[in-house]
Amino acid sequence: MTVLGKKTVQGHGPGRRIPVSESELLLFGGALRYDKPFVTRERPLLRLTFWSMARQFPEMVGTVARAGWREDPAALLTLLGAELGQGAARAFGLVAANQVLVALFADGPTPERLRQALPALLAVSAVTAASALLAAVSVAASGRLEPKVERVCTARFYRGAVRVELAALEDKDFHRLLDAGRFGTDSVRMMLGSSVLVVNALIGLASATCVLALLHPALVGMMVLIAVPKGWGAVVSARRQYASRHTWIEHRRAIGVLTSTLTDQTHAAEIRVHGAGRMLVDAYDDMAATVEKEQQRLALAQAVTRSVSSALSGAAALAAYGVLWLLLASGGLPLAVAGTAVIAVRTAGASLTSLVLQVNRLYEEAMYLRDLEDACRAAERRAIPAGGAPLPPGVREIRLEKVTFAYPGTAVPALCEVSLAIPAGKVVALVGANGSGKTTLSKLVAGLYLPTSGRLSWNGVDVREADRDQLFDRVAVLSQDFPRWPMTARANVHIGRPGQPFDQARADRAAAEAGAADVVASLPYQWDSLVIKGFERGTQISGGQWQRLGAARARYRRAPLLIVDEPTSALDPRAEAEAFRSLRTLTDEGTTVLLITHRLAATATADLIYVLDRGHLVGEGTHEELMAVEGGLYRSMYELQAAQYGIEPTPRPVPDPARRNGSPHAQPAQA
Repeated sequence: MTVLGKKTVQGHGPGRRIPVSESELLLFGGALRYDKPFVTRERPLLRLTFWSMARQFPEMVGTVARAGWREDPAALLTLLGAELGQGAARAFGLVAANQVLVALFADGPTPERLRQALPALLAVSAVTAASALLAAVSVAASGRLEPKVERVCTARFYRGAVRVELAALEDKDFHRLLDAGRFGTDSVRMMLGSSVLVVNALIGLASATCVLALLHPALVGMMVLIAVPKGWGAVVSARRQYASRHTWIEHRRAIGVLTSTLTDQTHAAEIRVHGAGRMLVDAYDDMAATVEKEQQRLALAQAVTRSVSSALSGAAALAAYGVLWLLLASGGLPLAVAGTAVIAVRTAGASLTSLVLQVNRLYEEAMYLRDLEDACRAAERRAIPAGGAPLPPGVREIRLEKVTFAYPGTAVPALCEVSLAIPAGKVVALVGANGSGKTTLSKLVAGLYLPTSGRLSWNGVDVREADRDQLFDRVAVLSQDFPRWPMTARANVHIGRPGQPFDQARADRAAAEAGAADVVASLPYQWDSLVIKGFERGTQISGGQWQRLGAARARYRRAPLLIVDEPTSALDPRAEAEAFRSLRTLTDEGTTVLLITHRLAATATADLIYVLDRGHLVGEGTHEELMAVEGGLYRSMYELQAAQYGIEPTPRPVPDPARRNGSPHAQPAQA
């Protein structure tokens, strides 16, 4: 691929222009940015002053402290005590160091001065040892508290996420909120660590300031003169790093999307046959070069800022030491005190620099932590309700009465006033073109969606009032795009009924019924094989083998209602025919099967067929009844498929309508 050069697009900062490689423009149309709050906020950190962040510091620390107090108050108190102890040790150490200098600079023989300085020297040693011990206690308490707070907050987020109504996930704003909350799970631990460092820096700064004030009030001003330029440099560098990191993330995201395809088996054939690999590698090289230039720009800017801040701090230090010399020359300050002041000023300067850096980082992580809290609360508001009216056991009848359903944010309903019944122990097929509403209807029946209007009842109980967990317990789902869990073959089957202990005999039976026994037997470690490539005991299986394993999972669940959506798309004709025969045998055990398939030859044996077209129910009956309708949608679809195989289907006589158990209509309906 020929690289044409670089272009720039308007960045997030005032007047900021972010370089975008020609490859990004070609492949992604520009920088690959997610539509997420950290982008749409336009980096609010860059618009806030340091003092604005400082005013919000108590609230930010309080958020983490409350989480720590809920999970482990003892560890939190230990951590706080260790940090306060270190601050007191610093202050005492400066006072002791001053006593050492006073003794050493006093008049008299050197041995006598050393003897007088010995108690203060021992005190300095004791304080140093105590400070080291307290630092170790702080590390231990923090190490105990951080992972616990992170685990609890992360688990709270994911527990809420897996309980939200499925319709909520169709809402792009809610989905964006969940995506943003996921970033907050990483920020909990970082915020706790930053909070500790901020508290540590504040205590160190306060200790040094108090000691300087006791030595001479003018020394506090000296400290400020020296520290402020360093603080300014730290703020500017941190903000520039923040902005550059997000610029780098956008480039890195694009590179990650690109490189992930290079070794992915899904794209392997086209990469080789079409020669796409060469183009993508050239694009990687082009985009990586853009990242390099951004890093070089950042390094140069940071070097300039550090040089300026160091020069200003050096000038301030020169002026401050001039003041110190005047105090010494005028007799207003003993030499020993001056030595202590130099140590205290350097200590305070280091604490202030650390404080600025950590507050910047703390505020950045606090934004993401706020996203986490917002996402958790939103998930609680839109969660599937716990409890409800109990459902009678099994499946006697599922009935829809003028049910309409519209996805969030859409004007045209996916289903419109659909009325039908699903009788117990029968194979009921849903037929229609893509987009006719078949899968939506099946998700309504499974309790995953609630009707926008109309009534859907299970055994006479409206799903809006029913205990949805009981409803879910009665349903097994096998869809065309069923999850392919990157786990063992055993786990892929057991996940069909995870609330009960694993039953090997039940798994063997399910595998045999689903035609998956040979699949498991062919794996290198049988049930213990990881059905994911690239790991020890890992292996790769074909799409048809996956489909059989998914069918075994549904069989293992042993639910009274089985919903199957295109269950044989990856099977060969012989295996497909066997799979449909196997589904029929389930009804002998009392299982109700709701079948969605485009293979109309399979629907011919269904007990009842419903035909959908653009969200409307346009036909119902047995295969023979629907084939007898001249110009009917089902008949035209069936004849079209039959013609592909050179078959001339002949309509059969219409049997007695009373054969259709549970249908709310006696005659086939055709719109």
